[in-house]
Amino acid sequence: MRAEPPRPRAVALAYDAERDDAPRVVAVGAGHTAAAIIALAQKHGVPIRHDPELVAVLATLEVDSLIPPALYAVVAEVLAYVFRVKQRAAPAPTRPPLP
Repeated sequence: MRAEPPRPRAVALAYDAERDDAPRVVAVGAGHTAAAIIALAQKHGVPIRHDPELVAVLATLEVDSLIPPALYAVVAEVLAYVFRVKQRAAPAPTRPPLP
């Protein structure tokens, strides 16, 4: 009997500094749902980080719940990664011509 390959899993987070004290889980899924979450993120230019251990922990949370304080440090690393990716993708600022 052969083991089935693990189903892909995905978790999406959002953070609204004006509304939330911490990032919020906005989507959780496995299999086709995970593929749809990833495809939607790609379509909208949302950076994706592959971290199966973090996904396993975050997937236990309810959708629309804030991440618990125990995960702040690791999620902060993810947010820093997202910030770096977005900074690299941003167009270089234009400089005014020299006189």
